[in-house]
Amino acid sequence: MTFARWVFAAAGVYGLVLLIPFLFLEHRLAAPAAELAHPEYFYGFALVAIACQVLFLLIARDPVRLRPAMIAAMLEKAPFGLLMLMLWREGRVQPSTVLLTSIDLVWAGLFVAAWLKTPKTQLERALYRPDDEPVSATVGAAGGE
Repeated sequence: MTFARWVFAAAGVYGLVLLIPFLFLEHRLAAPAAELAHPEYFYGFALVAIACQVLFLLIARDPVRLRPAMIAAMLEKAPFGLLMLMLWREGRVQPSTVLLTSIDLVWAGLFVAAWLKTPKTQLERALYRPDDEPVSATVGAAGGE
């Protein structure tokens, strides 16, 4: 569980640091593409992405209880990175864009690893020490331990 806590906390903080400035940079970011025809898309994307970062921070607080939400987190990260690879293959984005956005694929991989390492139930969680080492089910069962 420690691994999942660290991964999701780091992803949430990283995402907030990266995304919150978007709320103040519409004119600067939209300038190369002329006037942004639909600013609601720009702000809608930024705000939904920020909400996902809050979800990551919540998962970090209790990975076992929120393990099913990790699937949504994987779905938030993987498609964008894969889409950028597809667009690059078609010559529609620059290699530098793919490089910058590939971090989403790294996060997706870490989310999958965290999901696999996180106990599925509270009972399974009780059989794990905080450092993720399993405790024998027979410890304390007999012999006065």
